[in-house]
Amino acid sequence: MPSRIAESAAARDGVMTSAEVMSWVVERRHARRQRVRRLPLTAMSDWSFDVDTGNLGHVSGRFFTVEGLRVRTDFGPVREWSQPIIHQAEIGVLGIAMREIDGLLHCLMQTKIEPGNIDGVQLAPTVQATRSNYLRVHGGAAVPYLECFIGVDPGHVVADVLQSEQGSWFYRKRNRNMVVEVGDDVEATEDFRWLTLGQVYELLRVDNLVSMDARTVLSCLTRDTAAAAGRPGDAVPADFERSLASSGDADENGLHTETEVLSWVTEMHARYELGSTLVPLNEITRWQRSSHAIAHELGVFFNVVALDVESEGREVRAWQQPIIEPVGIGVCALLVRSFGGVLHALVQARVEPGCLDVIELAPTVQCTPTSYARLPPGSAPPLLDLVLAGRPEKIRFDAELSEEGGRFLHARSRYLIIEVDEEIGAAAPPGFHWLTVRQLGDLLTHSHYVNVQARTLIACLVSL
Repeated sequence: MPSRIAESAAARDGVMTSAEVMSWVVERRHARRQRVRRLPLTAMSDWSFDVDTGNLGHVSGRFFTVEGLRVRTDFGPVREWSQPIIHQAEIGVLGIAMREIDGLLHCLMQTKIEPGNIDGVQLAPTVQATRSNYLRVHGGAAVPYLECFIGVDPGHVVADVLQSEQGSWFYRKRNRNMVVEVGDDVEATEDFRWLTLGQVYELLRVDNLVSMDARTVLSCLTRDTAAAAGRPGDAVPADFERSLASSGDADENGLHTETEVLSWVTEMHARYELGSTLVPLNEITRWQRSSHAIAHELGVFFNVVALDVESEGREVRAWQQPIIEPVGIGVCALLVRSFGGVLHALVQARVEPGCLDVIELAPTVQCTPTSYARLPPGSAPPLLDLVLAGRPEKIRFDAELSEEGGRFLHARSRYLIIEVDEEIGAAAPPGFHWLTVRQLGDLLTHSHYVNVQARTLIACLVSL
């Protein structure tokens, strides 16, 4: 399987050429239209504020609720606050089906429309469904291809792991990330096409095209796709390609052994404190509710707003829902450097209020710069200045990518991979650690080690 995955990752064309893939995406964007408009929070049908708690929930008691969260931590410049947060206890499925066609593995990808997506349609996994959706609580149509993932024979599973989502906006949210090999009887229907891994990796470079859900599933294949690093034709220097290829090789030595890496992660879990408690939404402070939004008094961070949606190509054609609307565009950057001919990525141990286990490994920099504008000098994240001043000739990846459009409205960040030289030494700053691609891939086979933003950047790194 690893060699077959690596071969697919190296293939720029499959049953469709790359030009045909882009034409298909454009055609589906024209074919699948949706109308999204804002409405007052209290005007949503089937959603209401609880009289006692102020929590915002669905009449069915399913899907998710918007509740309050009270946070205390010793991480970062602000140590105590309260905020709204999405509480979605159920575990969804994010899955990519793979099938061998003409001797080459292909991924079944769909063009999926979400109310919060930029440009409407994005390239998504084969299945992207909450438990409420696939149990059809909404009364809509069945989720296509769900049978490939629920109750699947373990012998057909390529990857299967629970992973977290955005810890600043979700409270302990997890999804089952799966890759499953299927047989010749699984065919692509109207909104689906078979693409090689290499074609999907190429599309990562297109702004706001490959969805967050697809990116997190792709990261599950890191250990195998790293074997394809160094293939000719990429717009990166040859020495970078060689260093990246060595980084994915289990026989190459990194700066730290596996035991040292796990010991450092354990130390970070023990070093920081996080006390996060769900509280009634009407008890949070410094957040104000108007007719159309729940917003911070300073106009920063994010708003909770309401949408009325009419959408083609969904299990339900019309609905209303609350959604989080971020304020500002994020920056997620991974600094990389070669040590002894082996590329290493600089990750940080990051505390977020919705984390299940205090910390997860995050990109070198993960922030929304405008959120720090009103904090005292020196509050900005470490190394942000180095990222923002990155020399163009050292930037290996640069694209604006969106977060999940079912819960977040036009949430996007600039994702960067920047190669550094002498700016940072082998002795990483406190709270940071240099890891090889192979080491990151090993951690990704387990739950709650690597956060969703870092998983995106790891997929982008392997795509190079």
